Amino acid sequence: MERGTAGWGSGLLGVIIFSGSLPATRVAVADFSPMFLTSARAVIAALLGAACLLALRQPRPERRDLLSLALVAFGVVLGFPLLTALALQHITAAHSIVFVGLLPLATAIFGVLRGGERPAPAFWVFAVAGAAAVAGFALHGSEGGTLAGDLLMIAAILACGLGYAEGATLSRRLGGWQVISWALLLSLPIMAAISLFTLPPAWSLITMPAWLGLGYVSVFSMMVGFIFWYRGLALGGIAGVGQLQLLQPFFGFLLAAILLGEPIAWTMIASAVIVVLCVAGAKRYA
Repeated sequence: MERGTAGWGSGLLGVIIFSGSLPATRVAVADFSPMFLTSARAVIAALLGAACLLALRQPRPERRDLLSLALVAFGVVLGFPLLTALALQHITAAHSIVFVGLLPLATAIFGVLRGGERPAPAFWVFAVAGAAAVAGFALHGSEGGTLAGDLLMIAAILACGLGYAEGATLSRRLGGWQVISWALLLSLPIMAAISLFTLPPAWSLITMPAWLGLGYVSVFSMMVGFIFWYRGLALGGIAGVGQLQLLQPFFGFLLAAILLGEPIAWTMIASAVIVVLCVAGAKRYA
């Protein structure tokens, strides 16, 4: 019981950190190209991960772990950041919330396929209902979508779900922060090369908001968030804890209300209540 509670608490912290990822990416791609942003955030996070691994003298992963680490790198180091950065050149950050609502379901499916989990049938009822609630709320007031952007976001969600499930399974043996650190190091040579080939033509044209966006997605979205997230998935279960991602859009709206003074509509409150109930139900039957 304590293990499961710790997992859900850690997963919740991860979700709160991830809630700023898409807005930060949206700000950053205004001045950085998607390829540079994707590779630069990975390089910065990889250097942080390498420092942690060296400082704490972590053992190298075994050969059998390389395929799993490669899938993690493909899903969350390259796939999701690049595909969302490309998508956010075509759609707004608000519109992307529609697809974030599908991420918990994708994570649960890959948790079954890759993690060997077998949630009760009632779990899927709550999971689908929660995804529908988030997508319905987002669609209610969402504009600025395009076919290209939507397809890129769908691909991003599938890649991310795979990376989450694979990383969580591996975290049971290696530890959460170790998994993301090794995955980042595995991808470092490629990401460093891409960064060099996609450097901005004029650094003086990069605005402070873009730098801040790059900093956030590099340190928090790419490293710190995963420390809590993978630990949560490993302790509490991939399918169950993964449903906490349903709350991510509402954390984003809450931050906008607090920091930017944006109004909170009654539909947001109603949708949030439904989502909380669905997460509670999914937790019970996961």
